[in-house]
Amino acid sequence: MRKTILTFGLISGAISSLMMVLTLPFVDRIRFDRAEIIGYVTLVLSFLMVFFGIRSYRDNVAGGTIGFVQAFKVGLLITLISCACYVLTWEILYFNFLPDFWDKYAAVVAQQIKASGANPAAMQAQLEQMERFRELYRNPLINAAMTFIEPFPVGLIITLISSIVLRRSSERRI
Repeated sequence: MRKTILTFGLISGAISSLMMVLTLPFVDRIRFDRAEIIGYVTLVLSFLMVFFGIRSYRDNVAGGTIGFVQAFKVGLLITLISCACYVLTWEILYFNFLPDFWDKYAAVVAQQIKASGANPAAMQAQLEQMERFRELYRNPLINAAMTFIEPFPVGLIITLISSIVLRRSSERRI
């Protein structure tokens, strides 16, 4: 079980991490909204490894049968490894290579708020909230926790779906 989980978890994490490394340096040219779409599409693609990992475990380790709970456990562990890779990559990039990330992001958000026609008080409140987030992100543990929240729900949903689709009891085998 350990080999399957590590293999598929690391492959999934490598996919999402590689895409992050390839897109973040160009976020100015790509634009933040497009980069966000690219990021989430990449996460979905990387979490397809959860499906393949559960299937590999079922077919090669569990003798062709797997219940929902065991499938969910395998998928969740793959997801956790993938998310850990994602967080580690972000932490390295953010603290070592993206010193002006929040300045750029805050400028984009300010521009969006202004374009939405928000009143000055609402705009100021949003900018103050952005400043609070900037302060929170300076703490590596909070930064890691907030970063973990990005991919985990996607992985959890794919784990749930994969566990339902791939479960197979010994009674149903031919």
